[in-house]
Amino acid sequence: MEIQLTLNGERTTVEAGTEQDLATVLRQHGHIDVKCGCDGGTCGASKVFVDDEVRMACGMAATEAEGSDVRTVASLGTQDDLHPVQQAFVDNFAVQCGFCIPGMIVEATALLSENPDPTEREVREALEDNVCRCTGYQKPVEAVLDAAGRMREEGVAADGGRSVGAPSRGARSVGCCGGDCDE
Repeated sequence: MEIQLTLNGERTTVEAGTEQDLATVLRQHGHIDVKCGCDGGTCGASKVFVDDEVRMACGMAATEAEGSDVRTVASLGTQDDLHPVQQAFVDNFAVQCGFCIPGMIVEATALLSENPDPTEREVREALEDNVCRCTGYQKPVEAVLDAAGRMREEGVAADGGRSVGAPSRGARSVGCCGGDCDE
């Protein structure tokens, strides 16, 4: 059956079987930034925004997305202009193997939209349903706290755009590591 939705800002029609989950359909249509880790909606790797709500795409029937605004992690920034959360993950070496990171970035972006100044504990609680099989959560937690600071400092809205009245963002340093760079 055909499902019409807005996918990363573009009206799209996708083909999906009545039993298919949204993650599988998105991946079949080239959105491999949506990961499938458990196929049961429990590991967090397949998180996407559906009408601005974080959903686990592997635990959601594709037919439920009919008429919805679906955004994957790829909608947040571009290779040349990463969203502050994406940039903080890179700068804090939080990308790790990369498998669970798209889901973590989606969850972190949602957290910072609701709570622009989270505590470390609040970040850990937000990420607790994102299962990571690498070394742990320390670097992702540091990245989210760093992103929160950057977004407050730079006046970046949670969707990555500029807050009303925020100063313009200067050019970012290229090649700096660990957040020790002057901007």
